[in-house]
Amino acid sequence: MRLEALRASVVRELKSRGVPGGNPKLQAYLGSPYPVLGLSTPNMREVMKTHRTIFKFLEVGQLNSLAGLLWKGPTFEEKSFAISLLDGFARSLDDESWAVANRWIDESSGWALCDALGSGPISAMVYKEQGRFKEVLGWTHSENLWRRRVAAYSLRKFVSAGELEKPFILLNLLLYDKEFWVQRAVGTWLRECWKKDRDRTESFLLGHAHNLPRVVTTVATERAPTSFREELRRRRTV
Repeated sequence: MRLEALRASVVRELKSRGVPGGNPKLQAYLGSPYPVLGLSTPNMREVMKTHRTIFKFLEVGQLNSLAGLLWKGPTFEEKSFAISLLDGFARSLDDESWAVANRWIDESSGWALCDALGSGPISAMVYKEQGRFKEVLGWTHSENLWRRRVAAYSLRKFVSAGELEKPFILLNLLLYDKEFWVQRAVGTWLRECWKKDRDRTESFLLGHAHNLPRVVTTVATERAPTSFREELRRRRTV
């Protein structure tokens, strides 16, 4: 099947499973600048399952091209499916895939697309080729707050593997970010670090407690004992 025809097949099925007229409330919740068809997560997975037999025969260059075609679509679901397509074949991704996903960051806004992109294909590619981590560190200084949030979510594979050296280096650069959505991402990944290494994460938080944004403290310590949360808040205001 030619790539344009394959894209059309995916889009047709996405639209058939969506809500007539879209879902503005869900669009607002997702923070998406793009219209949202309103597919559920199981429905999105079904569309992927329906086409996966064809996808698995595509070469990586074709996967990149198909993902690019889907990303150009006007809806949130088309862009989300493009991200899932790369993530679903993460072992095959190459330098072109990295360039494609990198470009998408500046065309993304809202937590939903950015988090899927960062924790999905970007995280997989950074972990696979760890030389890319230096580039991601540079994203922490970007003027684009969503690129900074993607940088935090790119840590997923490292944190899941319990390899926390790089996550602490990157999160330290974002620790006092002024933007709420970046602060919340920092708190989220410190919480995940805490699950892997409680002592090290608590030491990191205590060492940086002064003037720590409140949302970072709140999210990072969701699983921590009350006594630790109180100590962190006390040091935050000292």
